[in-house]
Amino acid sequence: MRIRSHATATILTIVVSLILTACLHQPASAAEKPNIVFIMADDLGIGDLGCYNDQSKIPTPNMDALARAGMRFNDAHSPSSVCTPTRYGVLTGRYAWRTRLKNGVCWGYSKSLISSGRETVASILKAEGYNTACVGKWHLGFQHADVEAEDFPPASSILPEDHPHAVDYFKPLSPGPNDFGFDYFFGIPASLDMDPYVFVENDKPLQLPTATVAKSAHRRQNGGGFWRGGKVSPDFKHIDVLPRTAEKAVEWLSAQNGDKPFFLYFPLSAPHTPWLPTDQHRGKARAGYYGDFVHQCDAVVGQVMAALEEIGQVENTLLIVTSDNGSHWVPGDIPKYNHRANLHYRGQKADIWEGGHRVPFVVRWPAAVKAGTQSNQTICLTDLLSTAAELAGAKVAADAGEDSFSFTAALQGKSKGSVRQSIVHHSLNGTFAVRIGDWKLIEGNLGSGGFSAPRVVKPEDGKPAGQLYNLKEDASETNNLWDEHPQIVERLLAELNRTRESGRSR
Repeated sequence: MRIRSHATATILTIVVSLILTACLHQPASAAEKPNIVFIMADDLGIGDLGCYNDQSKIPTPNMDALARAGMRFNDAHSPSSVCTPTRYGVLTGRYAWRTRLKNGVCWGYSKSLISSGRETVASILKAEGYNTACVGKWHLGFQHADVEAEDFPPASSILPEDHPHAVDYFKPLSPGPNDFGFDYFFGIPASLDMDPYVFVENDKPLQLPTATVAKSAHRRQNGGGFWRGGKVSPDFKHIDVLPRTAEKAVEWLSAQNGDKPFFLYFPLSAPHTPWLPTDQHRGKARAGYYGDFVHQCDAVVGQVMAALEEIGQVENTLLIVTSDNGSHWVPGDIPKYNHRANLHYRGQKADIWEGGHRVPFVVRWPAAVKAGTQSNQTICLTDLLSTAAELAGAKVAADAGEDSFSFTAALQGKSKGSVRQSIVHHSLNGTFAVRIGDWKLIEGNLGSGGFSAPRVVKPEDGKPAGQLYNLKEDASETNNLWDEHPQIVERLLAELNRTRESGRSR
């Protein structure tokens, strides 16, 4: 009997062990898939955060706490140095210059930049059982774009409301976020300085833009900021946008009951101009109204953190905080406040230099990311799509995410180097740059490629035809090595041309 009982116990032990092993190797159930919250500030500089810059004049306690509790990426980049193309890249995993938008940004009356049927982060996650929401600044256009029409304007054109190809806000705003994978949308059409000024919920404005607002005076120093005159809904106030979208984001998160994983894409409208911090944030920083507005953004991050705590979803939520490009912090503001919003990097928002596209990127995911860690892997915001798909157990189709590479291994501390062969940067005026390892090539010696006026280099100038920098030795891009390394120039130009001509880099 003892022998039989012992044999029976042994068999039971083996069976239980096999069952446990099989369970551990099964794909993650819906409940085990990580939630993903992606907060993308607008014009936030890498040097604004205390976790990147111990000399920052702006208190950012919540973002700094995230860095301590998770991982800080030191070599993260937006695919463009301005708003719309970065947003396109984030959601589609594809460089926006592959679309009709070759420079500039979309405007409040621009038609949809995302083509119908294109996969997005949201559509992929929705198919995997996620609840999905977008709250904040959309800036990718609404309604179908008739690009085949002979009179269709360039993508970056500022359209009047009565233009034949302008968005009609009196009709359903479709296609829009709800057509690209989001169950819910609440936010504003574009930046806070371009009309129409309305709150949109799903596919229609809460109030129609039946009133008008005058152009504001451009007074950066007094917090009044700048916006263009145009159409506005009667109840719209610029200063209300950040608090109201934060309220909606928290409201949506609070409704998640744990039965399904969730994805919240939360593109903030700030600290983009106009700088309009609410009273409780005024005087909290030592970098003028810009600093106070950044402080308010940090408080919004804190609200999201608190909401996740409230619903018990901190442990298995990948929370990311980043920016769509570098800060719009002009050189004159640096000595005035002794604050370097873009750290030691050359340039600012819109520029092709590092200050235009090197961004903060802080993640927290207690279930998988070791606290207090850093990664030097080169990543791009286009990489969200492949990363999210991998974490959800989805496959990215061949015709989707053409420029997206997963950084899951980096999150887990397993990646020693970049999984990318290269990364392509793009400026406001359409200037290209390419990076391989420590080397960065800027195509053409045209200045910043951003707000600065481009200057064509002539042979008699005796200047290099382009710009080449070794970022390991010269992160501030001060020493142009174009003429000294022709073979490296040739290799990087070949890679840039290959990426542009092949239609994909993944």
